[in-house]
Amino acid sequence: MKEERGNSKVIVITSGKGGVGKTTSAGAISAALAKRGHKTVVIDFDVGLRNLDMIMGCERRVVFDFINVIQGDAKLKQALIRDKRLDNLSILPTSQTRDKDALTQEGVKKVLDELREDFDYIICDSPAGIERGAHLAMYYADEAVIVTNPEVSSVRDSDRVLGLLNSKTAKAENGESIKAQVLLTRYDTTRVENGEMMTVDDVLDILAVPLLGIVPESQAVLRASNLGVPVVLDDPSAASRAYEAAVARLDGEDLEMKIESERKPGLIGRLFGRAT
Repeated sequence: MKEERGNSKVIVITSGKGGVGKTTSAGAISAALAKRGHKTVVIDFDVGLRNLDMIMGCERRVVFDFINVIQGDAKLKQALIRDKRLDNLSILPTSQTRDKDALTQEGVKKVLDELREDFDYIICDSPAGIERGAHLAMYYADEAVIVTNPEVSSVRDSDRVLGLLNSKTAKAENGESIKAQVLLTRYDTTRVENGEMMTVDDVLDILAVPLLGIVPESQAVLRASNLGVPVVLDDPSAASRAYEAAVARLDGEDLEMKIESERKPGLIGRLFGRAT
């Protein structure tokens, strides 16, 4: 008998600017949720680029994809790839050869509705920007994680995405709001102290949404990506601990916010109370 999963949650991982670590974050968040015992699936909405399967280390196992399912060329179960490291984690890759017009609102809804029957968390890895793929990735979301670097252009673009979440989604059209939180990535305490990056407080003043976590600049993230391993499944690092803590908050825990520097393992920077 199939377990009823009426409380499944669709979370979009999004950003205004490319190159902020959004797909890396989607992989880390989905893997960390699965480690916590939740049945989790992560979907690649970035049609034409398809980087998620590489980050997750399953690119050679892709036979059918998200677009095949939407267009009726394959069943959802044929396209889902089960992670070899975590039994309750699955990946739904996308097409590298189609364009984003292959995504349809009706098709996305049908796939998400089917996934809601089997999964606790459905993580949508959105393309950067505000075009069609990004809009469809966020349209049916229950919650959003805005990935941003502590730089003016990245934060400004994230603010634009927050505007779309509040106006161009199914929840917004029904008069509801999507719970959005900020994940600050590539945070470098030295550069912040030297005035080369924005402070956490400056970022939160602009975006005016709660802070989910702070991921430090880290070679561990690059290493894990090159190995095709979500950073939370690789060797322990400041970055992996930051993602684990962020996911604990996403999962309802109330943890103190810490900034840890990768250059000096164990060094804890300034403490922040969780934004509300």
